[in-house]
Amino acid sequence: MDILPTSIPGCFELRPIVRRDERGSFTKVFHEDVFRDAGLRTDFAEEYYSISQQGVLRGLHFQVPPHDHAKLVYCPQGRVLDAALDLRRGSPTYGRHLALELSGEAGNMLYLPAGLAHGFYTLSEQALMVYKVTSTYAPAHDGGVLWNSAGIDWPDSAPLLSPRDRTFPTLADFDSPFAA
Repeated sequence: MDILPTSIPGCFELRPIVRRDERGSFTKVFHEDVFRDAGLRTDFAEEYYSISQQGVLRGLHFQVPPHDHAKLVYCPQGRVLDAALDLRRGSPTYGRHLALELSGEAGNMLYLPAGLAHGFYTLSEQALMVYKVTSTYAPAHDGGVLWNSAGIDWPDSAPLLSPRDRTFPTLADFDSPFAA
């Protein structure tokens, strides 16, 4: 597995080996020793997935302390434009984002440390996204930043959003509890 640094400290694109043959493909997405040797957290507490239709935007989501978490996300089926936004006060990239395409074909993944907001836009007809997180879901600590307030170049100016995602504060109005 290649673990590539991104423009945001502590955030990495992971490119596992995808083995393909006439039957299909096989991809190892997690190896505790590889993650530990790279300084990535291995104490995942919960895993879940979402299925989204084309044009859906989910995000920008996070959990605040003490239930903040590192997150590993990947798209085993379909294609998404995935985004991470640095919300850690004191970080050299505070308020900046990165965006990259994740897809089942590429098999790539994104590792986000605690203090980053995450979101994605579905590019394909349908996309399956998997999330591994290092803390369990805590509704009282769940939050977000408005999807179009951080300068991310989303491919759609009117995506399909949940009612909750429409009500998040803008990045400018967000008082971050995260520190670098």
